[in-house]
Amino acid sequence: MPKRTRFTTWRTLATAATAALTATLLTPVTAHAAPRESRPVHSYDNAIREAVWVDTGLDEDRDGRTDRVAVDIVRPREPDRRGRKVPVIMDASPYYSCCGRGNESQKKTYDADGDIERMPLFYDNYFVPRGYAVVGVDLAGTNRSDGCVDVGGRSDIQSAKAVVDWLNGRGKAYTSRTGTERARADWTNGRTGMIGKSWDGTIANGVAATGVEGLETIVPIAAISSWYDYYFDQGAPLYDSGPDWLSQYVETPEARAACGAVQRELVEGAPRTGDLTPLWTERDYVRAAKKVRASVFLVHGMQDLNVRMQHVGPWWDALAENGVKRKVWLSQTGHVDPFDFRRDAWVRTLHRWFDHELLGFDNGIDREPMADIERAPDRWVTSAVWPPRGTHLTTLRPAEGAEPGVGTLGLRRGKGTESFTDDPGLSETDWAARVDTPTPDKAGFVTGPFSRDLRLAGASEVTVTATPSTPTAHLSAVLVDLGPATIRDYADSGEGVTTLPERTCWGPSTDGDSSCFKETRATTADVGHTVVSRGWADLGNHAGDGRGEPLTPGKRYTLTLDLAATDHVVPAGHRLALIVAGTDRGLIDPPADTPTLTLDLSRTSVRVPFTGGPSAFARATAGTHALTPHAAPDGVGRPDVTAHRVPGEAR
Repeated sequence: MPKRTRFTTWRTLATAATAALTATLLTPVTAHAAPRESRPVHSYDNAIREAVWVDTGLDEDRDGRTDRVAVDIVRPREPDRRGRKVPVIMDASPYYSCCGRGNESQKKTYDADGDIERMPLFYDNYFVPRGYAVVGVDLAGTNRSDGCVDVGGRSDIQSAKAVVDWLNGRGKAYTSRTGTERARADWTNGRTGMIGKSWDGTIANGVAATGVEGLETIVPIAAISSWYDYYFDQGAPLYDSGPDWLSQYVETPEARAACGAVQRELVEGAPRTGDLTPLWTERDYVRAAKKVRASVFLVHGMQDLNVRMQHVGPWWDALAENGVKRKVWLSQTGHVDPFDFRRDAWVRTLHRWFDHELLGFDNGIDREPMADIERAPDRWVTSAVWPPRGTHLTTLRPAEGAEPGVGTLGLRRGKGTESFTDDPGLSETDWAARVDTPTPDKAGFVTGPFSRDLRLAGASEVTVTATPSTPTAHLSAVLVDLGPATIRDYADSGEGVTTLPERTCWGPSTDGDSSCFKETRATTADVGHTVVSRGWADLGNHAGDGRGEPLTPGKRYTLTLDLAATDHVVPAGHRLALIVAGTDRGLIDPPADTPTLTLDLSRTSVRVPFTGGPSAFARATAGTHALTPHAAPDGVGRPDVTAHRVPGEAR
C-alpha cells in the first residue's frame, strides 16, 4: 500500500467534498423519489370545520327561490408543504339526520356555531390528517337542505353535482341557508372522489353518469345503478312500497309539507304494474354510462338481497364498454360495508386508491389485480381482470328425469315438459332443500357430481318457454350449488357479520368525533346448498318492451330471465342445479292469480359464464350421470332469507 502524504490526503478530502457538493446540488432533481403514500402530517384537532350552502339551480319545493343544499366540510388548517390545494372526498347522503350512517348509525352533530362537530364514519378522522378535505352533503329535502327528495332523480343527483361544480369554481355557495354572503372553495384543487353505501353510493353512480368535470373517482358500495331494478325485475314487483314512501322516510317535516307535487310525480310515474315509464328511464344510470369520466372502485355483497347483484352486471359491463378504469370487491355478505367485513385491508386499499386517483401518486394500485372475491368467510382471492379471461357463456339444457319435476341439466337438448303451480308461501330456500324430491311448486334440473372445481363468473340468463293457466304469472329462476359448505350467514340479522364490543381506532379523535368503531367478525352457517344467482320476471313482460300484458291461458310464451352477476366456484363433488318456479316468497310479490305453468324443455335453457367455457363444463361432468340426493350436514338447510327485507337502508 503506498505511503499517504499530506498532498494525497488533501486531494482525497477535496475529491470527497466535491462529490458531496455535487450530490447536494443534484438531490432536488434526482434523489427525492416521488411520494407514494400520503402521511398524517396535518392536525385533525385544529382542522377547519365549516358549513356552506350550495345553490342547486333548482326550485323543487316551489317556494320561489332556488334550493340550497347544506355542505359540511372538514379540511386541514395548515397549508400543504408543497403548496398544493387539497382534494375532496365526498359522501352525499339523505341519511345524516333521519337514520345515520355506518354500522353504528352515526348522525351528524354540530357545535354552537352550527359547524360540523361529528362527521359520521372514519373518513374525516383518517384522511384529513393526510391532506384531504372530507365533505358531507345533505341531499335536497334532508337535514339542513332545501328542496325535495325525488329518489334518484334530477333533484337527488343535482344536490351532489352542484357541489362538485362549486368545488371546481363553476357554482355558487353561501355561508348561510338564506343569506347573500358568498363562500368560495379556494382551498381545493377541485379533484373530487365520491364514496358511499346504498343510497349514498347510488348518488355517486348518478353524478358520475352526468360526466361532471372534476369528479375523478367514485367508490359505490352496495349501490343502485338503475332504480327500476330496485323496485322491479322484468316487471315482477320486488317491494310492496314505491319511491314515494322512501322519499317521505328521509325527508324533513318541512320538505314533506312542501313537496306534495314531487310526491304525486313519484306515485304517478311509478305504477305497480312494473311498466318501464319515463320516471324510471331518468333514473337509469346504466343508460348514461358513456358519459362517465371518473374511475370506479365498486364494492358489493354477492348475497345482498336489498340492493341485489342485478345492479352490478349491467353497470360494470357498460363502464367497460366506455373504457372506464375499474376495480371491484365482491364479498359473501349481504348489504354490508367493507369497513365491517374486511376492515384493515379496506382502509389500506381505499387509502392507496384515493392517493392514486386524487393525489396522483404512482403507488402501483392501478397495476394490481382488478378484482378481490371472497371465496369463503374471510378467505379472499384475486383476479387480474373480472370476469376472468377465458370465461364464456355455456348453454345448459334441462331434460326430464326419472321422476316428475326432478330432471337433469347438461349440454344436450332435452324434450318433454315439466309443470308446477305457483305457491307464494315458498321460497328459493324451500325449493333448493327439496330439489331431489318431486314437489308441485317447482321444476328442478341437476347436473351429476362435478369431478373437478368449476368457476362461474358474471351474469347468467335463463330462457323459458312456458304455458300459463291464468292471465297473470310470475317466474323465478335460481342457480344452486348442491353440496355442504360454510358460508357467511347473509340471512342473519347482521347479513354476514356480528358486531363486537371491542373498538379499533382509525385516526385521531376529538371530544365530538371519535375515530374508534366497534369491531366485527364473520357470522357463518353450515349449509347443504348455496343459492348462487337468482332472477325474476313477470311472464306478461315476455315481449321485452318494458310493458306488461295480460296472458292468454293455454298460449305458449318465451321469456329470458336475467340472473344476477356473481363469482362462485362449484367444488368437485358438488352439483349445480337450475330451479324454475313461481313466486319467491319475500323477494317478489305474487301475481293476481295462482297459475300452473308448463315448461317446454326443448325450448328452455340456461346460459352460464363458466371459466373455460363449454369444454370446462364437459370435463367437470364427464362420466357423471347419477342424480345423487344431497343432504345438508346434520339436517341444516338455509335459514329464511325474508326476515331482513327492509326497503332503502338495511344497515
